[in-house]
Amino acid sequence: MLVAAAVCPCPPVLVPEVAAGAAAELDAARAACADALGVLAAARPDLLVVVGPAGQPGRGVFPQGSRGTFRGFGAEVDVRLGGGPAGGPDAAGERELPPSLAVGAWLLERMGWSGAPVEGLGVGESLEAERCVRAGREIAGRAARVAMLVMGDASACRTLKAPGYLDERAAPFDAEVARALGAADIEALKALDADLAYQLKAAGRAPWQVLAGAAEGADLGGALLHDDAPYGVCYLVATWS
Repeated sequence: MLVAAAVCPCPPVLVPEVAAGAAAELDAARAACADALGVLAAARPDLLVVVGPAGQPGRGVFPQGSRGTFRGFGAEVDVRLGGGPAGGPDAAGERELPPSLAVGAWLLERMGWSGAPVEGLGVGESLEAERCVRAGREIAGRAARVAMLVMGDASACRTLKAPGYLDERAAPFDAEVARALGAADIEALKALDADLAYQLKAAGRAPWQVLAGAAEGADLGGALLHDDAPYGVCYLVATWS
């Protein structure tokens, strides 16, 4: 059963070495993420599953120890998911962590996660809502006490200089997602429009719907810790417990 969840944004610029001189601009987001991960640790889960958007269709599982890197973003920073034996392509033929899960691994390393075993799940950004919900139900059934770290950004269309340019639909979409995450509103997350999310470049849609499936019957309460749109991209941090 799901006992706790932390929802965090997944831009590589959360990593200070990637952001370089602009690192301080996301200090508040990093602090909120640290607080959210503290809720996961306090829940004392038997298993932590990190879920994030990935480029491939469908789903991809990443075992503990899978490697990720930010070298492609100009920073010599490497991470491993949850510590443990090194996974990754040169160790066990496994794929490298997608950027979203690499950011999740970095957040866990930053807080010194030493609790439950950690696994990763990359979900294709086009994965249908029903399949996302089904994946969440499967995650919740993996152990008696399951926690989730859910990585994903909201829209990237909040300003003229945003990656997706300005779209008038972005602010209302982000406001509804923020409300749903803060209220742990499972049905509202399930009902998110996948086509609209794609048009607004909201990469978190599929992971949030995985969370909604995992939280069925768990009766968790939500709290919104951070809501900001630097660079025209909406970053949300929330906890469910």
